[in-house]
Amino acid sequence: MEYKRLKFINFFWKVTSSHMITYFLIGLIASVLLDYKEAFENPPMSFFMRPLNSPWVAIGPVLQVFRGLIFSIVLWFFKDIFLSKDYGWLKLWGLIVGLSILSTTGPAPGSIEGMIYTKIPIIDQLKGYLEVIPQTLLFSILLYYWSLKPNRAWNIISIILVAIIIILCTMGLLIST
Repeated sequence: MEYKRLKFINFFWKVTSSHMITYFLIGLIASVLLDYKEAFENPPMSFFMRPLNSPWVAIGPVLQVFRGLIFSIVLWFFKDIFLSKDYGWLKLWGLIVGLSILSTTGPAPGSIEGMIYTKIPIIDQLKGYLEVIPQTLLFSILLYYWSLKPNRAWNIISIILVAIIIILCTMGLLIST
């Protein structure tokens, strides 16, 4: 039983840190390239997105640990399908894109439901793909290769990067309040 618990904790760390690192990196790039400051302060995005100077936005990347936990629990049961097979990263990415981006259960912007039921212009919804598609692709590739070739260096690098994210987000939180 202890072995299974340690195995899950290891999997949780790989999933969560991979998600946090790619989420932060791609989110930072997207916020600059897509001018999120301007976009989030004006309709239609201002109706449901917090401005970039919100404390919630500042601490958001740290709170991704909760999504990491959810991803870990859900993916745990399917890990052998995509982590030890050829093109496993592609299978994982397809799963994420299909269920988390295109086919959400509610009308999230960028999803099929969002394009049908929201008043948000389709072009504005498609802009979100410039962030979520590369982030989920990078996440899938990182998790796959880290699982395929585990190495202590991956753990050390991930600990350092997650610590940097936590420090930067904490500083952003302190500045925004």
